[in-house]
Amino acid sequence: MSNRRSRNTQTSAATQPPIEGDLLPAAGGKMEAFTFGDPTPVLDERGILDYLECWLNGRWYEPPMSLDGLAKSSRASVFLQSGLNFKRNMLARTFIPHKLLTRQTFEQFALDFLWCGNGYLEKRDSMLRTTLGLQPALGKYMRRGVDLETYYQVRGWGDEHEFQKGTVFHQREADINQEIYGLPEWLPALQSALLNESATLFRRKYYNNGSHAGFIMYMTDTAQNETDVAALRSALKAAKGPGNFRNLFMYAPGGKKDGIQLIPVSEVAAKDEFASIKNISRDDMLAALRIPPQLMGIVPQNAGGFGSIKEAAQIWAMNELEPVQARLQQINNWLGEEVVRFRPLEETSGTSGLLNP
Repeated sequence: MSNRRSRNTQTSAATQPPIEGDLLPAAGGKMEAFTFGDPTPVLDERGILDYLECWLNGRWYEPPMSLDGLAKSSRASVFLQSGLNFKRNMLARTFIPHKLLTRQTFEQFALDFLWCGNGYLEKRDSMLRTTLGLQPALGKYMRRGVDLETYYQVRGWGDEHEFQKGTVFHQREADINQEIYGLPEWLPALQSALLNESATLFRRKYYNNGSHAGFIMYMTDTAQNETDVAALRSALKAAKGPGNFRNLFMYAPGGKKDGIQLIPVSEVAAKDEFASIKNISRDDMLAALRIPPQLMGIVPQNAGGFGSIKEAAQIWAMNELEPVQARLQQINNWLGEEVVRFRPLEETSGTSGLLNP
């Protein structure tokens, strides 16, 4: 019985999967290897946002994600910030001002809707209950009450303001996980924007640290004496600063071919694919914003270019600008007056050379 039990124990031990840190026996007993490190998931953390709800603190609901962090992320990349400003400018260009809604107020309202998916306008009434005008309420600080009709402006701990019920219009971007706040359409491109920012900051620190000019000077030539080595050391030290790009002449009679070698530690063409990262992340952000590259002033890399800018502007206005304009006109039904109106892009001043042949 003991022999059978020992044989079963050896068989089961041989069939068990390797545990991290254990040595793996190799055939012949000559080579050994061990495993370490579990697979690291890269997509599971993102799914936690799907389980988050808008937290209720007793008076108002908190946004499903930090609006302060989202505001900082909107400026992480020049393409993302420029794209949001471009759409804001095109909306303001076609907007027809109203006595209750000025162009400046509309620009703030449109920008809040574009960057965070929530635009707010406060209706100011007179003592006779007539509307005096509409004022913007910054979307970064707005919170929605428990009854979904009361709104609060919360700037910090103890700094809050409750709006009168029925005086705040909320333009919300539709979301698939909750119905209280909106989320911006460019949110899937957030990782691309942060990657673009990280690549830029890394390259900037790379140049500031001076690593692009670093090398190891390896000397094995016996023909050099200590005096020559000291002179060479002094010449290399003097080459820093304003003279770091000057040429250096060295004469070594009787020296060998490989007696002096320069081993670069790093070079300006580091293998971090900086240009590729910038271009790919830029394309992701433009796809999320749905803006043609020629309208963003991006220089084409090929000889053929991006095509006609007039046709691109026409298609963009039809497929992207007009739907956003229609959504922003929802305030007309809430107010009972047509305060948000737009003229066609072809009729705006100065576009005859752009859109009309």
